[in-house]
Parts: sequence; C-alpha cells; structure tokens
Amino acid sequence: MDRKNLPLILMLTAGAITCVINLIRHYSVISQLIVLLIVLILFYVLGSAIKWTLDYFDAQNEQLFSNEGEVIEKESELMGGDDSDG
Repeated sequence: MDRKNLPLILMLTAGAITCVINLIRHYSVISQLIVLLIVLILFYVLGSAIKWTLDYFDAQNEQLFSNEGEVIEKESELMGGDDSDG
C-alpha cells in the first residue's frame, strides 16, 4: 500500500479544520497563524510516525511470510526425500 502521502493528507485535513474553527471563534489573524503553524507541524510529525509504524509492521509481516514459505519448502523437500527412498 502506498503511504507516502499519509502525513500530508493528515496535516492538511487538520489544518483545514483548524482554519474553520479559528474563523468561527473569531481569533485574530496572528493567533490564527500561530495556531495553524503549530497544528500543521504537530500533525505532520504524527502522520510521519504513523506512516513509519505501518511501514515497519509491513516489513515485519513480509519477513515473517517469507520465512514461513522457506519452512514449508524445506518440510516438503524432507517429506519428498523420505518417500523416494522406500
């Protein structure tokens, strides 16, 4: 699965929601920009952490499945070798 845009999508969605909330509450422009900057940085870091975690789990699962495939092949070779002798 392609997750390279996950941090950007999360960050921009949070930024859009923040802008709407700031407009509804009638914050000053400086306050809006400061809050928006903090939210964008926070959610970009959060999205990057989520992306890294999901990629790490995928790498572990791929390694596990490749190891299971090797075990199954070795077991079938051992069983096939025993049957041909007798």
